[in-house]
Amino acid sequence: MKTIRTYIRYAAVAALAFTSSQSLQAQQLAFPGAEGFGRFASGGRGGTVYHVTNLNDSGPGSFRDAVSQPNRIVVFDVGGIIKAQSRIMVAPHITIAGQTAPGDGVTIYGNRLSFSKADHTIARYLRVRMGVTGEKGQDAITISEGSNMIFDHVSVSWGRDETFSVSGKVSDVTIQNSIIAEGLHSHSAGGLIQTTGGISLLRNLYVNNHTRNPKVKGKNQFINNVVYNWRVGAYILGDSQSASYANVVNNYFIDGPQTSAAPFTRGNMNFHIFAAANYHDSNKNGKLDGAEIPREKYTVVDWQSKEFDYPKVMLRSPSAAYDYVLKHAGASLKRDQIDKRLVATVASLGKEGKIISSEEENPEKGPGELKAGKAKKDTDGDGMPDDWEKKKGLDPKKVDANGDADNNGYTNIEEYLNELAGID
Repeated sequence: MKTIRTYIRYAAVAALAFTSSQSLQAQQLAFPGAEGFGRFASGGRGGTVYHVTNLNDSGPGSFRDAVSQPNRIVVFDVGGIIKAQSRIMVAPHITIAGQTAPGDGVTIYGNRLSFSKADHTIARYLRVRMGVTGEKGQDAITISEGSNMIFDHVSVSWGRDETFSVSGKVSDVTIQNSIIAEGLHSHSAGGLIQTTGGISLLRNLYVNNHTRNPKVKGKNQFINNVVYNWRVGAYILGDSQSASYANVVNNYFIDGPQTSAAPFTRGNMNFHIFAAANYHDSNKNGKLDGAEIPREKYTVVDWQSKEFDYPKVMLRSPSAAYDYVLKHAGASLKRDQIDKRLVATVASLGKEGKIISSEEENPEKGPGELKAGKAKKDTDGDGMPDDWEKKKGLDPKKVDANGDADNNGYTNIEEYLNELAGID
């Protein structure tokens, strides 16, 4: 009964919590379903539509060229694997609409993406798989500076330092509905989340990372995530003389074959935490039958009786979060071989899982295969297919991506992108 009451109480708090700032209430969400600190990222709204027309590493029509300049909405006319030979830098005010890629979608493979200074990024349904040939000591995705970014349904793996890290002068970032997996040894880390500016981690799957799932320093919102088969570090509580302020609510930690540490480690009194209804399934019996983690298992922390006043998010019970994450996390419109395997690994509930040093150790021996598919006809090149424009009463021969036919604050092309993605 205590667990049920706890969940109901905090679900009610979440449902009733509204921001006190009238100006924030008036802002446009990045897309329906955007939550957390980065929910108001504007992306390339009102900017130029750029079509990725090939899988080349560089040059006209490439992904690298697409994200090299600000104020763009990036759509994909091709699906498949883009082999990045070097770091790709993303400019500010960019929308990366991976949901537009035909076939099985798109994967960036072989090196890393940097979103440092990429203010107001929206990135959705994108796979970034770095790999052993990428730059030594680097993250698959890194952000060291910038603000107002949201990453939704992103699949990130095989970082050579961390896999997805946010640290430095960074504020108002959300990573939601994503998979952060298989950081490569010798480090094999999910991510370092280290900033005083506010980072939301919502409904993500951390799987097969040796440590840092994640390691948190600063201002953090960690809700409805699933962490599976860590070895020495799941949620690391600062381990720092700097102050941290975190809401950690309704997450599920599940031991895998290599797990040898508790869900929470390395806290001290500088880590100020509100925590409730976090579950741990430790018996590796193939069933989801964990129990709520008691206070003494969080190590030494400064307990808070009330949640920090962070953005309202939809709150699920830990078991419902597990179901949701396994069904929806990552670039899940069409999951690739890697994500299908990872999700099946978690669903084994303790029976399967492996921390690796190279993606060549996996059954796929790399990023797998993706069907290319064929882009829909778009006569005017404004990023919206002819058949969709006709259905919406728009003119397929008129470039009107930046119009707002229904006056709801989302441009016409955003309406198309949002409809493709749907709301889980």
